[in-house]
Amino acid sequence: MPGESMRTAPETQAGALLFARFAYPPNSLGLCGPDDSHALLEHVSTGVSDGGLRQLARGFSGAWPYLELIAAANNIRDPLDVRVVEAYWIGNPLLEHVPNALLGGSLEQRFRRRAGHDWSKLSESLEVGARPHHNFHVYSIYPWVGLLARGHATEPLRVLDRCRIRWGRVEQVIVDRAVVRSSPLQWTGTALTLGVPEPETVLWERNGHALADPPKPGDWVALHWDWLCGALTPAQLRALRSENARQLGLVNRGVAHPAPMAVLA
Repeated sequence: MPGESMRTAPETQAGALLFARFAYPPNSLGLCGPDDSHALLEHVSTGVSDGGLRQLARGFSGAWPYLELIAAANNIRDPLDVRVVEAYWIGNPLLEHVPNALLGGSLEQRFRRRAGHDWSKLSESLEVGARPHHNFHVYSIYPWVGLLARGHATEPLRVLDRCRIRWGRVEQVIVDRAVVRSSPLQWTGTALTLGVPEPETVLWERNGHALADPPKPGDWVALHWDWLCGALTPAQLRALRSENARQLGLVNRGVAHPAPMAVLA
């Protein structure tokens, strides 16, 4: 159900910190956002949400317009409302209230020139269920799926697997790392699928600065690049699985294979 026009300060503070949790991993690799990843990690670790964190969030030129879009479609004033941020990174019912025309207009303004003749493939995805979720951006806006389809497999598949928001179950915690069993992304030559769950090791803190609360064996958690971004509730786990399946479905129907566009998330 669409939200009201304004939320309390704690909702905005929680949203900014949630944004930073998921934005930090690629930012720390220099892949997107402003050149101050340590500040993001410090904000999350100390729980301080202020104007500085908001300014950092606005510097993510790929993600921020999606937050604005979700907020506007749901009559929510602040793009950093926690429900808006959750919708983008994980998924929730707010995505259902973003009209195709609104999403399409935003994508056309931002990406049509870069997509060139492949714009028609991207626009088709709007007719069959595209939503402004991070995994849509990874699969349908980034160049990597197009490179897979052109016969380049190893590096594009690695980047797709790391850049998407994925889920897994914690098996073991070793100091600042956790062993998590998750399903890797696989390329069959004609389709992207999820493989049999296997263990991977991810960070949850660095040099005493924690990106997430200490994980425990048995926890279901969200992963982005080589980091554990936090525990998932049962509802969040269902939403993330559902949104990932939706976007894989779009890709595998052959409607979202844009040419390389070098778009940052």
